[in-house]
Amino acid sequence: MATQADAQELAALRALSASIGLNPHMTQAAGGNTSLKAGDTLWIKASGTWLKDALSDDIMVPVAMAPLLKAVEERNPAADKPQAFAIDEFNPRGLRPSIETTVHALMPQRVVLHVHCVDTISLAVQANSEAEVARRLGGIEWAYVPYFRPGLPLARGIAEKLRPGVDVLILGNHGLVVAAETVAKADLLLRRVRSLLARPARVAAAPDIAALTTLAGDSVYRLPADVEAHAVALDPESRRMAEAGSLYPDHVIFLGQGSVVAKPGEDAAGVAARLGTAPVAILFPGAGVLMRGDASAGADAMQRCLADVTARVDVAARLNYLTAAENDELVNWDAEQYRQKLNAAGG
Repeated sequence: MATQADAQELAALRALSASIGLNPHMTQAAGGNTSLKAGDTLWIKASGTWLKDALSDDIMVPVAMAPLLKAVEERNPAADKPQAFAIDEFNPRGLRPSIETTVHALMPQRVVLHVHCVDTISLAVQANSEAEVARRLGGIEWAYVPYFRPGLPLARGIAEKLRPGVDVLILGNHGLVVAAETVAKADLLLRRVRSLLARPARVAAAPDIAALTTLAGDSVYRLPADVEAHAVALDPESRRMAEAGSLYPDHVIFLGQGSVVAKPGEDAAGVAARLGTAPVAILFPGAGVLMRGDASAGADAMQRCLADVTARVDVAARLNYLTAAENDELVNWDAEQYRQKLNAAGG
C-alpha cells in the first residue's frame, strides 16, 4: 500500500463493501465488486468471494493497472484473465482478481463500486430501460451500456460509452456502477442513485409451506434459505417473467437458464422425471419454491434475487432476455466455472 491515506481508504472500502454485501437488495452471493486505485495499483475484490466478508476475510487483490489497461487497449485476450496482472507478493493466497477488473481499471475515478442492486436490475432488464432511467436520474452524469458478457467485452462496451464527468453506469441486464474520488463520496452517490431508481415491489401471498413439504416428498428438494424467495412463484406476473428466460448473468451462473415451473399436479420428483434432470430450483404456482438439496448458498441468494427483481418490474414492460448464445457463453466460461468452484467450496 503506497501511503497511510491509501491504507485508510482501503479500510473504509472494506467496511463499505461488507455493508453492501450484507444487503440482499444491493448485491447477492459472490456478485458485485469494489475497488480502490492506490498509485499504479488497483485493489479489487477477488473472484468468488463475497462482499459481506470484506471485514472478516482478506478478499482484496492488488493488480498492476498499467499493463492491464494496455492489454485492454490492444484488445489482447490476456485482459480477460486478470489473474495474470495480480501482484503476487501482496496476494499470498493466490486469489484471482474479479472478472470485472477491467471495468474498474477503465473508470478514471479512484473508487469504483459495482453492485447488482435489484432496483437497478429491474429497470435494466426492460426494453425501455434507458428512457426510464433518464426520467429518474436528472442532474446525474450517467451512461447506459447495453448488455455485454462480463469481463473484457463489457469493458470494451463501457469504453465506448465513457465521456468526461460520467460517474454512474447503468449496465443493461446486469446492474449498476458508481465511481468517485473517495469511499465516502462513492457511498453517497450509490445511496442517491438507488433512491432515485427505487420502486415498490408487488406484494405476494404467503407461501404454503405444508403444500411445499408434501411436494418435496422424499426427494432431494428443500425449502429455500430465504422466505422472500417464494414470491416469484406466488405472484403470477413475476412467475411469467421468470419462466420466459434468463434476465441477467448471475442467474444463469447459479441457477441455470431460465426458471422451471411445475405443471398442475406435479411434485418435485415428477418435474425432475419430466425434464430428465433435477433443476436447481422449481417454482410451484400458488405454493412457493423448492431448491435442490445440494444448491449452493449462492443459488439460494440468486433465487431470492429473482423474486426481488421480478416483483419490481413494470408488468406492462417488454423485457430483454439473454439470448441462447449469451446463456451458453456464460455457462461455458472458464472464469465463471472458477467462481462456481469457489462458491461451492465456501460461501
